[in-house]
Amino acid sequence: MAFMCEKETLLRYLRLQRDALLAKLDGVSEYDVRRPHVPTGTNLLGIAKHVAYVQLVYLGDCFDRPSGIPTPWDEGSDDPDADLWVPAHESRQEILDLYRRSAEHADVTLETLDLDTRGEVPWWPEDRRHPTLHRVAVHLLVDVARHAGHADILREQIDGSVGFAPGNPNLPDRDAASWEAHRSRVEAAAREAAGLERE
Repeated sequence: MAFMCEKETLLRYLRLQRDALLAKLDGVSEYDVRRPHVPTGTNLLGIAKHVAYVQLVYLGDCFDRPSGIPTPWDEGSDDPDADLWVPAHESRQEILDLYRRSAEHADVTLETLDLDTRGEVPWWPEDRRHPTLHRVAVHLLVDVARHAGHADILREQIDGSVGFAPGNPNLPDRDAASWEAHRSRVEAAAREAAGLERE
C-alpha cells in the first residue's frame, strides 16, 4: 500500500512538472520557441525535446521497455546536442507529439512495474548501474523540474510571462509597476552589498 501511495505521488509530481514545462511553449512564436536565449544554446522547444528523449530512455530502455521511438543516440547522431535543439525540418507539432508519447510510455512503466524493480543505466558508474525504479523515477522528476525551471526563465525573457502554470501562478499578484519596484529593491540591495555606487 505504501508503494502505491509513493507511485501516485511520483506520477502526480512528474505530470505537474511536465505540464508546467509544456505550458511555457504556449503562445510563443516559432522563432522564439526555437532560438537560443543563452550562450549555451538553451531554447524552449529543445528543452521539451530533451525531456521527451530522456523519459524514453530512463523509463523505457533502462527497464527493458523500449518504446520503438528512435532517439538521436539510436540513430548514431554525431551531434552531442542533437536532443537539445530542433532543426527547421522538425515541426513544433512533431516535438509536442514526441513529448506526449514519451510521457505516456514513461507513465506505463511507473504504473505497471514495482518501485523496487531493478533496471540498468549503462552510463552510470558500476556501483549505481542497477538502480530501482523508485530511484530512477526520482532522478527523472528532479531532471524534469530542473528543465521546467529553465523554461520559466526563458519564457520570462521572451515576453515577461511568469508563473508556475496557467491558473496556478504560485507568485504574488503584482502589476508591472509593482514587479519593477521589487526588482529595483533587489538591485539596490545587491549593489549595496557589493559596495557599488548607486545608479
